[in-house]
Amino acid sequence: MSYLLTDVTTLNLGFLASGRGSNMQAIIDACRDGRLNAKPTVIISNNASSGALERAQSAGIAGYHLSRKKHPDPCSLDLVILQTLQRHDVNLVILAGYMQKIGPKVLNSFKNRIINIHPSLLPKFGGRGMYGMKVHEAVLAAGEKETGATVHLVSEEYDEGVILAQRTLPVEQNDTPVTLAVRVLEVEHNLYVETLRKIISGEIGLPDKAIQL
Repeated sequence: MSYLLTDVTTLNLGFLASGRGSNMQAIIDACRDGRLNAKPTVIISNNASSGALERAQSAGIAGYHLSRKKHPDPCSLDLVILQTLQRHDVNLVILAGYMQKIGPKVLNSFKNRIINIHPSLLPKFGGRGMYGMKVHEAVLAAGEKETGATVHLVSEEYDEGVILAQRTLPVEQNDTPVTLAVRVLEVEHNLYVETLRKIISGEIGLPDKAIQL
């Protein structure tokens, strides 16, 4: 069964990011210029010096460093992340290069309301250890003729949640992992925003649990 997001006033977005946060920035920009009827309310990073937290400060969005350094017990960290998302009235959690596994409390409380983007055409080149440049290296090593990006729901296992959208691009003869990464990232920025737009409009339904607004 699918639930559609219709008659939405404002969808509150919470971000989890570890690095530069360029996908996050693309979504923030789309919210600010009216392409997305959504509001970024909080950014959480496990990296105190991440570009994502700098972007949060520049955008005037609440930003928090929450990691094992501050909360050594995984259960405590899971709980404080959940409480932070709830305190900022988050409806949908967006992963933007988040290099940590989501804890069970957050997964259960936001069941089918956590989405991620992966830099390959899942199920190819996904799973534990497949992230960033490692994905593009694997694509080239396998002699793939095309690659792309996948937006999917987050589940207990890495990159195995329901696929919501994909977009392809050709692998060019002279591609290196670096050139491929640049072109895939551009696809990611556009695909993430477009997928969120379709979720908000009801063109894409989220299974099993409705977003409560």
